[in-house]
Amino acid sequence: MSIHKTPKLTVVGAGPGDPDLITLKAIKAIEAADVVLYDALINEELLNYAPNAEKIFVGKRKGCYAYRQEQINDLIVARAKSHGHVVRLKGGDPFIFGRGAEEIDYVKQFGIVTDMVPGISSSLAVPAYQGIPLTRRGASESFWVITGTTKSHKLSQDVYLAAKSKATVVILMGMSKLSEIVRIFAAENKEEVPVAIIQNGTTEKEQFGIGSIQTIERVVADQELSSPAIIVIGEVVRQKVQLASIYEEVNKIEASGS
Repeated sequence: MSIHKTPKLTVVGAGPGDPDLITLKAIKAIEAADVVLYDALINEELLNYAPNAEKIFVGKRKGCYAYRQEQINDLIVARAKSHGHVVRLKGGDPFIFGRGAEEIDYVKQFGIVTDMVPGISSSLAVPAYQGIPLTRRGASESFWVITGTTKSHKLSQDVYLAAKSKATVVILMGMSKLSEIVRIFAAENKEEVPVAIIQNGTTEKEQFGIGSIQTIERVVADQELSSPAIIVIGEVVRQKVQLASIYEEVNKIEASGS
């Protein structure tokens, strides 16, 4: 800690969960941190890149906040002034439903230097790990990424618009609104459109359920799927490619060597 260090904030995207899905620039930022403020959805293995930094958990788990957003903002400013370089480590990409821009806007008024390192968004990586391409010729020409829960804790009205399109629809933070989402798509006569639910995507705890608008709620109940999970709706789910997971490959190698 040094009061002579230039106060700085770097907002860093930690990727979707697999600790290998982080950029080299993000690792360099974490290594250079004096303080790391990290969220609930980041893989805590990434904190090993900052062995000497102060590490503060500021995330939310099961509706419980370690810090409110206003408190996080104030903490960034205080630690930047007292310690120097603060890394704000966020899951996925901080500029996709991650409040990264809000935090940068807040601290700049205090004369703090700011930087941003993009991350691999879970909206892209989680479906890809299950072999689901968000676009595919003949099936989908575009995709929507929508928050399931807005600032007012309601379902985004964009879901109604997305349900009318032929695009792939990816909904983040939407498990608590699944019944409402199903009703919206069913009202557009899309009961047979395939749906995938991916929980804890890109991690060893990943769970996957597949059905249709008509059946997905039953699939979720039967397989006990819950948050954090991503909802993928569209014909591309039906056209997923078969991938052998890294864990399956390791098991095969070990079995062949025994």
